[in-house]
Amino acid sequence: QVTLVESGGGSVEAGGSLKLSCVASEGVFGRCEMAWYRQPPGKGRELVSRISRDGTANYVDSVDSVKDRVTISQDAAKNTLYLEMTNLKTEDTAMYYCAASSRFIPTTAADFGYWGRGTQVTVSS
Repeated sequence: QVTLVESGGGSVEAGGSLKLSCVASEGVFGRCEMAWYRQPPGKGRELVSRISRDGTANYVDSVDSVKDRVTISQDAAKNTLYLEMTNLKTEDTAMYYCAASSRFIPTTAADFGYWGRGTQVTVSS
């Protein structure tokens, strides 16, 4: 059983920063690849960043607009995944989801079988 619980969202002005957290159930890190996705209003889910089982961050497939403004990290001892976002823009407004995949090399959102309920980020101008 995998559970993921996100927190840290909120309302922030453009140019501000936020750090999101995702607490996972015991044992998820190391056997699952983790990711942060987001879903802007009226749009589909977008990959924000991924981190592999060995803790290597991956931004290659991240949506272009966030690549130089986000940092994904994890603390396995705390079973917690993080997403730091800086210089937030109004277009970053979205529901942010933590996801886990037991697939060897997940390639799309459909490959992530475990999802949290999300945390809302709202950026105002």
